[in-house]
Amino acid sequence: MSAVHVVVTTLTAAWVGFSAYSVLTRAKWVVEPLAEYGVPRSWWPWLGAAKAAGAVGLLVGLLVPVIGILAGAGLVLYFVGAVITVLRARSYVHIPYPLLYLAPVIVTLVLGVTA
Repeated sequence: MSAVHVVVTTLTAAWVGFSAYSVLTRAKWVVEPLAEYGVPRSWWPWLGAAKAAGAVGLLVGLLVPVIGILAGAGLVLYFVGAVITVLRARSYVHIPYPLLYLAPVIVTLVLGVTA
């Protein structure tokens, strides 16, 4: 495992963890778009929990690589789903936001698979 892998994984986990925290605390700038996209309020805690679990999984993956790979794959699916949700809502101006999370997760996953 390289230092780059550790740093990128740690930063990605913090970034995704911040996103989880933002959903779980219902930050206005996060939940208003979710409501616009038609995501039911009852899903918001589950979405935040999924992100939090993925962030923790990435960190655990530094010690147990298979957990990190599974967490990374799950987060890729999560954020691809977020992109699809934004596209379905025709909120094209918001497409970059889930991509800002998807890109580092993909890099982290690639580093984890090749480590």
